[in-house]
Amino acid sequence: MDAIDLSRIQFALTVAFHYLYPPMSIGLGLLLVFIEAAWLKTGNALYHQMARFWTRVFGLIFAMGVATGIVMEFEFGTNWAAYSRFVGDVFGSALAAEGIFAFFLESGFLAVLLFGWDKVSRTVHFVSTCMVCLGAHFSAIWIVVANSWMQTPAGFHIVGEGAGARAEITDFWAMVFNHSSIDRLFHTLCGAWQAGAFLVISVSAWYLLKRKHMDFARAAIRLALPVALVASLLQLVSGHMSAQGVAKNQPVKLAAFEGLYDTTSNAPLRMFGWVDEKSESVMGPALPSLLSILAHNDPSKPVTGLREAAPDPKDRPPVNMTFQFFHLMVAVGFGLIFISVLGLYHSRRGSLADNRWLLWLLVISVLGPHIANQAGWFAAEVGRQPWIVQGLLRTSNAVSPVLKADAVIASIFLFTAVYLLLFAVFIYLLNDKIQHGPDEADLVPTGKLARG
Repeated sequence: MDAIDLSRIQFALTVAFHYLYPPMSIGLGLLLVFIEAAWLKTGNALYHQMARFWTRVFGLIFAMGVATGIVMEFEFGTNWAAYSRFVGDVFGSALAAEGIFAFFLESGFLAVLLFGWDKVSRTVHFVSTCMVCLGAHFSAIWIVVANSWMQTPAGFHIVGEGAGARAEITDFWAMVFNHSSIDRLFHTLCGAWQAGAFLVISVSAWYLLKRKHMDFARAAIRLALPVALVASLLQLVSGHMSAQGVAKNQPVKLAAFEGLYDTTSNAPLRMFGWVDEKSESVMGPALPSLLSILAHNDPSKPVTGLREAAPDPKDRPPVNMTFQFFHLMVAVGFGLIFISVLGLYHSRRGSLADNRWLLWLLVISVLGPHIANQAGWFAAEVGRQPWIVQGLLRTSNAVSPVLKADAVIASIFLFTAVYLLLFAVFIYLLNDKIQHGPDEADLVPTGKLARG
């Protein structure tokens, strides 16, 4: 493989590993707001115990997210210098906004969230929790804005020619509210809320299986299951909205999602299958007309196929890979809705703690949002190829011109080793916190927090 393909593999590795943590911190931050609000409203010390425990987990996840995210910033310069030159004005403004409005807000109040127990009032601590949660969401906003501009560029003009050409912002708010940013942000945040909710559900189900911390686990799972269900249903809505945007703005990507080669009225929606890119055909069951309905709210309206949208095969993404990632995301999404409904039903009936097979399902459900989030991002990014900035800059022209393949190979092995070590440390520390469980002393709040 050449330096281009190796750089893509390297960046995919670093981004995929990093993206394990931000969704959990965003979703868990939202759960912490709900938990502390319940404590303020009821005065029940069980919610104080819950807040203390999940705050410690949040701190670990936040630290891992920061540590793994730094590497990507360097890769823009080392591997993607031509890309960085082209989009520097656009990305610079979005990343600066993230630093000012998100990272400073989140990290500034994080110290109070983690270490302010018994030092500040309940109200001040709750406000700090809200600010950390808000900062995490702001971070997602600006990262998604930057990535969405790569999908549907807006509010810019091109300055210079040839290798010296670059995109320059002419309308900041048009760049921010480009054609895909809102839909993609909604979809991303729903996935993050799922990740946080199912983390709480998984750990609580584990405690119920082991008959440990029973009151704590019941209270936590009662709070997290409705959040998981609402987030999963909203994910279905946001996915539909996003797919309609893709149909309008990126017809090649939508055609790759469904393996659709010919422009078709009453276009079928593939449930699953396999795309043969040589014969340009797809095998697998399909639901008649449903793709046209989902894409255009009209079964008779045609959906653009790959042969029309991208007549030259070189302008098409890897179709089967895009198809598989997209359908994996959809399948897991429906599975999470089913698990949420089943868990909430048994929780409301009071039979959850005695239903061991369902508890085991809830324990492993923590993997679901991560699989769906990763598959969704891969589908979105692979489906945009061969463009790194849609219609403006090809991936093959974005790599650093002096980059050597052997240097990238060496860095891939090094990053893999470091990330495996970091992941092992994360799992060890997370398991240690889970095995230790909530502190019984936290059931009796003391200090300023107790006095409010």
